[in-house]
Amino acid sequence: MVKIILFLIPMFLYGGTDLYKTGKNLYFSKGCSGCHGISASGTNLYPALAHRRQPFLASKLKNYRAKQGTTQQSQMMIPFAMGLSDKEIDALTTFLSEYHEGRSNYKSDTSTRGDGGS
Repeated sequence: MVKIILFLIPMFLYGGTDLYKTGKNLYFSKGCSGCHGISASGTNLYPALAHRRQPFLASKLKNYRAKQGTTQQSQMMIPFAMGLSDKEIDALTTFLSEYHEGRSNYKSDTSTRGDGGS
């Protein structure tokens, strides 16, 4: 019974799938897909965001919003994150962590990189 209640509380607070849809709309309207890809699977230059843990993504976005970037590439995120509210960050990270759009487009990183140094 407790598990059911804990599961339903976020749905009542955020509207369940509405938060996912809001995050999806933000992902495309804020231009995230331009660097991280339409399926959020990343590119050669920018990391994959789909299926990442929500607390990790939220922490990163909040750091960028606070103008904290540790590398030149991460500092590029600061202007994008500056205008995000906590609710928008929550929606974006919900969309990315629960990403289920066209699963056939998702590429997991199961490949080995390099040949072991030989």
